[in-house]
Amino acid sequence: MENTAGSAHVNYFKRNTMAKKLVKKIKVQSVGGKATPAPPLGPVLGQAGINIGEFVNQFNEQTRGERMGEVVPIEISVYDDRSFTFILKTSPASRLILKKMGKDKGSQKPGTQSGGTITKAQIREIAEIKAVDLTAASVEAAMRSIAGTARSMGVKVVD
Repeated sequence: MENTAGSAHVNYFKRNTMAKKLVKKIKVQSVGGKATPAPPLGPVLGQAGINIGEFVNQFNEQTRGERMGEVVPIEISVYDDRSFTFILKTSPASRLILKKMGKDKGSQKPGTQSGGTITKAQIREIAEIKAVDLTAASVEAAMRSIAGTARSMGVKVVD
């Protein structure tokens, strides 16, 4: 004789804990700790069917500390039941370079005008921060990538 109560419980558990189906992935950028439901974030989230207020509150809470005021790329996964999860990425390399230099923007005419200078030590620091999101095989490869970004902004890399 089988224990039917036990198997019914297992079937109920399987039915109600199925994996959520991923509907779409969205990539956006917002300023840490200062996200609002206003454009450009609101319309993108609304079209995906995400509760905008809930996302803004969670995002601002997670970025309130040391990432306040920093541009933060976000990868949002939206599921079929309109729930979502999101992953905070590291800031863009160009923003980190400008932050290290203490400037608001690079050269207006890269190649002809200098946008400032950055040291290799600062490039290494940025490469170590960005290593999580880069596909570089080593810190040196990441440094070359960051140095290329700096050059494209008109920033000269010095020793």
